Amino acid sequence: MHIELMVVTFQLDGCRSLKEKRSRLSGIRDRLGKQPNLAVCQSDYQDEHQRAQWAFVAVASNKTVVERILNSVEEAVDSDYDAVVVDSHRETL
Repeated sequence: MHIELMVVTFQLDGCRSLKEKRSRLSGIRDRLGKQPNLAVCQSDYQDEHQRAQWAFVAVASNKTVVERILNSVEEAVDSDYDAVVVDSHRETL
């Protein structure tokens, strides 16, 4: 069993409210959380307008599958959301 955590920190320039923040990042949990073997949660900066942090945990029987899952998450967060990724790191659990 292979388990890996990926934490992504976003900067939301010009965001003036939590409502706008939710709107700009809407769909992360709904869209990415539907992938098998992946858990998703907002992990920090819940009360800040211009920052967000999300954690993704991938679990699979082999490392290749875990890597593929997290690579697809990285691609999605880089291209599909109105936010800038300022940090992304992975940790094997």
